Amino acid sequence: MIQLKNYINGELVAPASGSYLDNDQPATGEVFSQIPDSNEEDVKNAVDAAEQAFKTWSVTSKNERARVLNKIADLIDENAEELARAESQDNGKPLKLAQKVDIPRARDNFRFFATGIMHFASESHAMENTAVNYTLRKPLGTVGCISPWNLPLYLFTWKIAPALAAGNCVVAKPSEVTPVTAFKLSELCIQAGLPKGVLNIVHGLGASAGSAIVNHPKIKAVSFTGGTQTGAAIAAAAAPKFKKLSLELGGKNPNIIFADCDFDEALKTSVMSSFANQGQICLCGSRIFIERPIYEEFKEAFIAKVNKLKVSYPNDPEANLGAVVSKSHKEKVLSYIDLAREEGGKILTGGTEVVLEGEYKNGYYIRPTVIEGLDYTCRTNQEEIFGPVVTLTPFDTEEEVLKMANSTDYGLAATVWTQNLKRAHRVARDLESGIIWINCWLLRDLRTPFGGMKSSGVGREGGFEALKFFTEPKNVCITY
Repeated sequence: MIQLKNYINGELVAPASGSYLDNDQPATGEVFSQIPDSNEEDVKNAVDAAEQAFKTWSVTSKNERARVLNKIADLIDENAEELARAESQDNGKPLKLAQKVDIPRARDNFRFFATGIMHFASESHAMENTAVNYTLRKPLGTVGCISPWNLPLYLFTWKIAPALAAGNCVVAKPSEVTPVTAFKLSELCIQAGLPKGVLNIVHGLGASAGSAIVNHPKIKAVSFTGGTQTGAAIAAAAAPKFKKLSLELGGKNPNIIFADCDFDEALKTSVMSSFANQGQICLCGSRIFIERPIYEEFKEAFIAKVNKLKVSYPNDPEANLGAVVSKSHKEKVLSYIDLAREEGGKILTGGTEVVLEGEYKNGYYIRPTVIEGLDYTCRTNQEEIFGPVVTLTPFDTEEEVLKMANSTDYGLAATVWTQNLKRAHRVARDLESGIIWINCWLLRDLRTPFGGMKSSGVGREGGFEALKFFTEPKNVCITY
């Protein structure tokens, strides 16, 4: 049994209440760790530490900030195997996925922003023979970062690294469902020599610890990734206090496959974009639209590939899918499969739990599920399921598929498969999504803006967009 601690003012400390929450291992369904059940007192202590640290961290040279962030990246590299195993155990994802994606990306987040802050520049604007304007960008102060459970360390560091690089101090809360790698990051930050109070990690529930972060008057900005409903509550609480907000929320992403696609590449990638991380990535393509001339051929080939995917315990080197993150999430996903049946959908494959043997018999496993025959306006096609479930829908015209693709409240990402260059540009222009992949998926350049439209969020992360978010611009005008 692992008992985690908060990281406040450079030290690992118990929660003020002395209370802890049980944390299940998705692969077995058994409790394997306890996390602090933090409250307003813990958040207050963290903010106090951050406010004190900000006095020196904000004026620490960019070179020194970059050096410390790079040291943390080095330590993530040195401890990559341990971190990957912790991530896999805590989240339920295959170990090889954590080794290949989650932990390297966490390292890269620190490296990228350690470098990025060295190249971050402000603007100047000369007024002909009159004056010159220049923009100063200063760190905000103490900021709050709240991250989700699907890519725990990956998305936790995606927020923390730019905030620290820009000279802010951070009070961060990882998901209470997957807290272990955030705790291990605490230990690495101490080892790296990160000054006390610069980063504070408070564990606990969103309704207590998360709400305390959002509502604390000294926290100047909140960066949140998670569900749209929670994002709306954060916006409602933060807006009257005029806090800066970056909200990366839900998605119901279309995957549009035209008849002139590279069939084999579209097929291979669509299987991955549907079921990677058990479909628990906000960028997964959960609605697959296939042009009618290739609909039946693509459907049969897709189902054949999906049926070869192995659902197994995370340490199985042959596992393609592991466990979903929790019992409650498993029940939610299965309820949507039942809903799809009620709405007239036909389950082409999957649709059931997977029961493994031995110590894994109580784990949270679901077969990858493919459904057809649903109207594009039904709940199954409109609401975020966030699991290994996709729908197939034929289309006849570009106009029709755009109407269906844009019909949801979400607008995070979309994928388009076509060899027609003009069509690719035209569809990319007309899709209501913040991220468009043409003939690829999840190909990420960390310099690019990341975020969605409509109910998928507010603001952009990534690159200089993140550094701009975590700084306050000030215009200075001087006459000649």
